[in-house]
Amino acid sequence: MPELPEMENYRKLLSERIIGRTVTDTEVTREKSINVTPERWAQELIGQAVSRIDRRAKHLLFRLTTGNVLVLHLMLGGMMFYGKAEEKPDRSVQVRLGFGDRHLFFIGLRLGYLHLLDPSEVEELMNKLGPEPFDPGLTPERFAERLRVKAGTLKSNLVDQGVFAGIGNCYSDEICYHAGLLPSRRPNALSDEELHRLYRSMREVLMEATQGGGYMEMPLFVGDSLTGGFDSRCRVYDREGEPCVRCGGPIARRDVSSKKSFCCLVCQR
Repeated sequence: MPELPEMENYRKLLSERIIGRTVTDTEVTREKSINVTPERWAQELIGQAVSRIDRRAKHLLFRLTTGNVLVLHLMLGGMMFYGKAEEKPDRSVQVRLGFGDRHLFFIGLRLGYLHLLDPSEVEELMNKLGPEPFDPGLTPERFAERLRVKAGTLKSNLVDQGVFAGIGNCYSDEICYHAGLLPSRRPNALSDEELHRLYRSMREVLMEATQGGGYMEMPLFVGDSLTGGFDSRCRVYDREGEPCVRCGGPIARRDVSSKKSFCCLVCQR
């Protein structure tokens, strides 16, 4: 599932390509992927342009010239592709936005969605989320305060969008590995030094992953050499049985809080 780095990568790359461009046509092949009728969808979108693209947690917010917003959550299996019709991957498209001879294809939106909302609805939805990992207000002290009061494990809290927004299965494991902590640790049992280390690791891992294009190898357009570039640099996620790059011990898979998790049982404490 795309997480903060993947969606931030999409945001940056799409901003360079579609901001200011007018939607010339649209097509919906799966009505459950949107929240209004296809007729209203076309009426609201055709002739409008995307004025800005924001990201909040794992969502992209396509802000339209009307003031309304397209809110995207790709969920499991979702992806996007931008280009000509003959260039798109051979996969089913649930929603398409046309920009002249180029199109933005929303693919694999079986669990995900692309909803048309007004600003108040967007605010209500986003207010349910916790702070962003790079929010200036999320200081090391505030980070520690939010975790200390939580039950559960590091894994369950790092992926909880109400605690911190944008982290999922992959990066929760990568952050714990970077910090030298097992995902099964209890937040309220961590020392001040361990919490500070976890905070630094969260920011360093997410920054590196974002700059590297995220871990999902699904190019956004023909010639896209950035998207998915971080996959080969994941230290533990989906690396079961491979040697730890730090100590040489085998990477193990363990279910933590009913979620698959990868770690090094030798050098993570």
